[in-house]
Amino acid sequence: MLTRIDLRDTDLTPLQLAQRLPRAALDVASALATVEPIISDVRARGAAALRDAAERLDGVRPERLRVPQQAIQSAVEGLDPAVRGALELAIAHNRAGHAAQMPSERVTRITDGGIITQRWIPVRRVGLYVPGGLAVYPSSVVMNVVAAQVAGVESVVLASPPQAEHGGLPHPTILAACGLLGVTEVYAAGGAQAIAMLAYGAGPETQADEEASAGGVLCEPVDVISGPGNVYVAAAKRAVLGDVGIDAEAGPTEIAILADASANPEYVAADLLSQAEHDPNAGSVLITDSPALADAVDAALERRLAATRHRERAARALGGAQSGVVLVRDIEQGIAVADAYAAEHLEIHTEGAPDVARRIRNAGAVFVGPYSPVPLGDYLAGSNHVLPTGGTARFAAGLSVMAYLKPVQMIEYSAQALGAMSGPLAALAQAEDLPAHAEAVGARLRGRD
Repeated sequence: MLTRIDLRDTDLTPLQLAQRLPRAALDVASALATVEPIISDVRARGAAALRDAAERLDGVRPERLRVPQQAIQSAVEGLDPAVRGALELAIAHNRAGHAAQMPSERVTRITDGGIITQRWIPVRRVGLYVPGGLAVYPSSVVMNVVAAQVAGVESVVLASPPQAEHGGLPHPTILAACGLLGVTEVYAAGGAQAIAMLAYGAGPETQADEEASAGGVLCEPVDVISGPGNVYVAAAKRAVLGDVGIDAEAGPTEIAILADASANPEYVAADLLSQAEHDPNAGSVLITDSPALADAVDAALERRLAATRHRERAARALGGAQSGVVLVRDIEQGIAVADAYAAEHLEIHTEGAPDVARRIRNAGAVFVGPYSPVPLGDYLAGSNHVLPTGGTARFAAGLSVMAYLKPVQMIEYSAQALGAMSGPLAALAQAEDLPAHAEAVGARLRGRD
């Protein structure tokens, strides 16, 4: 079932390991050529360009780009009670988990009369993108919106692709999640065109657009864009970076499981399959020092795959070059392989799993022990499921309140404290040949304007 890579007799550097491990390809650079004309068109023609792109790419021309409040309310009222209860539980758990991330303002006394205050200021307006491709993701609405709301963002706007089967509106479950979270500014826009609208704003085209707009603008530009999407969404986010902030360029989902002979092969197989059903490009990787476990997982995967709903999609993912079993000589080497792979999701199924988990340096999120599967984090654990992919967990982190907060330092010195710094400051200014820097202090000490 899974291709095997045997590293037991190797002694490789982190770079060499990364080059040997399975990985999904994500050619964002090539996708840029496709998305740049779309972005330019939205900047130039606003709502008209959004409708043209939707008709061409989504198969529907939305009558209303901004979703009417009544449609959001109707979606809430029509939501299955079990789904509503689960979403409300996810919202509550995520509020608690994200509240724990909030940093506190801190005042530091540097010298007599000189203080630094570290503040954390939320951006004013955030644009959230929720995809609408092979699956519907109300959980992504929760993850993005809750993090922004807990951070204190004043204005939250969401975009999701129009659906032909839903009258040109986003999927009703997406709208219902927005309603439960109190998000009222929602747009039927998908792909690169949605990212362009969020980054640069869009003017109205029709009377309905005009009625929904504020001050003649259908959608105002945002300060930060976050949320997952396909390669074209990732490329569009790269294209607008610098004009707005972004969370990350998300690639196909991936799971790595570090396991020894003590692991339950049924649990491991179930979790590898749970990510494979997302996308034919999803990566499922088992890292183990037990060939017997690898054999048992293969057998369990064969059986489970035959019974799963999305077997064709999952089979392509499990059989692809991005998935496989990596055989290691011991858990020590397994940890090195896990760090080189830098998985979006990393599960630990070993003896002493909590201790092993604390030794991991590179992972988007670490799921510890047999009863902490990735789907728990996808929905209800209280953690965020928007995580770095494609090995970027080496330097990037999952979505959190920090994506929407700016650390700003306030510097406040008295006249006496400034005077005490004048000599060292002048020495540094002269060393850098910036005499006006020293004069800015000298003017104050001499009482000049």
